[in-house]
Amino acid sequence: MRDAQPDVDLDAAGQPGLGVALWLHSTDGQALHDSLDAAGVPIVTPPFDGPFGRTFAFADLDGYAVTSHDKQ
Repeated sequence: MRDAQPDVDLDAAGQPGLGVALWLHSTDGQALHDSLDAAGVPIVTPPFDGPFGRTFAFADLDGYAVTSHDKQ
């Protein structure tokens, strides 16, 4: 068994996680957005109302886009 190593040069990749979709549920999407925005977290997609409730996307510490929604 070989060591687990990525098959891609991650340091040379332009945007990490391109093609990955990570969605998280929150109880209040707007409040979460406002809190993250106030803390200086990059907002990738501003809040909007859609079929999954109040939805927005932010960038995590590694630059991955994470989408939050508040409809169950």
